[in-house]
Amino acid sequence: MINLALLYGGKSAERDVSIAGANEVEKALDRQKYMIFKYDAATDLEGLVHDADRLDCVFILLHGRFGEDGTVQGLLDLLDLPYQSAGVLGSSIAMDKHVSKVMYSQAGLLTPAWMYFQKGQVVDVGEVQERIGLPVVVKPCTQGSSVGIALVNDKEEMRSAIEEAFRWDREIILEQYINGTEITGGVLGLDQLDSLPLVEIIPGDDFDFFDYKAKYTPGATREICPARLDSGLALKAQDIAKKAHMALKLTIYSRTDMIVSRDGRIYCIETNTIPGMTPTSLFPQAAKAYGLDFSSLLDRLIELAIARKEQERSAMAC
Repeated sequence: MINLALLYGGKSAERDVSIAGANEVEKALDRQKYMIFKYDAATDLEGLVHDADRLDCVFILLHGRFGEDGTVQGLLDLLDLPYQSAGVLGSSIAMDKHVSKVMYSQAGLLTPAWMYFQKGQVVDVGEVQERIGLPVVVKPCTQGSSVGIALVNDKEEMRSAIEEAFRWDREIILEQYINGTEITGGVLGLDQLDSLPLVEIIPGDDFDFFDYKAKYTPGATREICPARLDSGLALKAQDIAKKAHMALKLTIYSRTDMIVSRDGRIYCIETNTIPGMTPTSLFPQAAKAYGLDFSSLLDRLIELAIARKEQERSAMAC
């Protein structure tokens, strides 16, 4: 029997998404294999620390800041507890959209052109239009689930979107809009990475892109797995997802969002280190198409978390 902690909730803008995921994971876990303990990161971290000696593994179900950005991962490393997400470095890199795009570029991956700004800097919208063009996507650097993101078509919209993005973060990017097919590619494994089937994302007619409402409003978005790409393009996208995973120093699993432009080029948009975990979330959908139902996927992630910790302990003992 594995004593498994579910770490969920937290203080980010994605708290409700995290709670929903934790509830679904708890229902899907095999009670013959796991003794389940639950900790809300907003209120129960002291309890987690107190109980660390009796826990075998932690399943992180947090999203956004103070959960997906390396902070919780550092705490669990100090407690010597296995967990299923990327480590401190990879988590913090992938959480920052600007740094991620720098790493994509250095790895030779295509990513939309962008400009980076810190709070207090003057954003010359005319220069943005000249360098990137319109439409442009305005994004807080370190929020997930498309929180604070806007697609704008003119300078006035850009100004208000920039102001809104700075409400969520002290750093933002303005990114070239790529018109094309939205896909996402999952990666799973430790020393050997397996590519999951791609998922095609089709926001409803009321949505310009896959924003927060499109993600979490029932029926707002259609998802097709495997994605409707020819085999050569699909293999290329799967390879890009692996390369993004490695470029950002990730481990165990990740999900990279991409856009296939009208001329067949594949652009990396961002990589998620703790993808949504309900049976209908994108990563579990891809895993199901790969042959892992939701319960089996959870088992696999926990196995990988424990295996990675054993590797780390062996390396420290040498």
